[in-house]
Amino acid sequence: MRILAVVSGEFGRRFAQNLREHGPKTWTVNVWTAPLHFPIVIDEPRDFLPTALPSTDLILAAGEHPGIAELLPDLAQMTGARAMIAPVDRVEWLPKGLMNQLRGWMKQVGVECVFPKPFCSLTEHSYSLRGERVEYDNALISEFARHFGKPIVKVAVDETARTIADVQVERDATCGCMRFVAQGIIGIKVDDAEYEAGMLHHHFPCLASMGIDSDYNDTLLHVSGNIFKEAFAAEIKSHVETLYFRPEGFVEKSELNPVDSANP
Repeated sequence: MRILAVVSGEFGRRFAQNLREHGPKTWTVNVWTAPLHFPIVIDEPRDFLPTALPSTDLILAAGEHPGIAELLPDLAQMTGARAMIAPVDRVEWLPKGLMNQLRGWMKQVGVECVFPKPFCSLTEHSYSLRGERVEYDNALISEFARHFGKPIVKVAVDETARTIADVQVERDATCGCMRFVAQGIIGIKVDDAEYEAGMLHHHFPCLASMGIDSDYNDTLLHVSGNIFKEAFAAEIKSHVETLYFRPEGFVEKSELNPVDSANP
């Protein structure tokens, strides 16, 4: 698969670097750095594009300016791209109205696109947007999501020490955060693993916004952190000790004698 990462800063470059280092060897990952400044009105998008770009199957739109969205339809036509992933990790870079316009523009040039919010919610068949799961059916995007998107891990537990013995990352976040978390959580007590996964996620640091998002009534940073915690929670569920607190004076019904049961 031929991927073109459209970047304008450190966020997108981190995506591209992780894809190159840990993606399938059959992938080709090219990078185009978009302009940093745009006029209020872009009359001719092609004025901001290079004269040539390599042929592409999938565009990864990771720019850090809303003006970049207006270049993507022409970029797709120039490269022959048939699919696009435009993650929404910061709403100021791709506001709702512009996202809806971009979806329409790309449809006109025959490009299917997805807008995972946050990026680490993407799976092979769906993604989160506005707090709900949105399904899609596109082989190129699914191929990408088999390797990068919503993290999947396999955890080995040292039953004697009750610690995390090993973590295998089966699907990393595109930014590489899950590999960082997996390395840092080795040796952590299994009962603390879910919490520590969330803390390590914040230390990476996550690329998602720290502003309150109206779709989640929470920050996208926290939404992303919960995705990472849930990945570990699902794996260690059978190993975690669940503690129950019994209020003083509480008596189970099964502990009552027959007379007490008849007359509670």
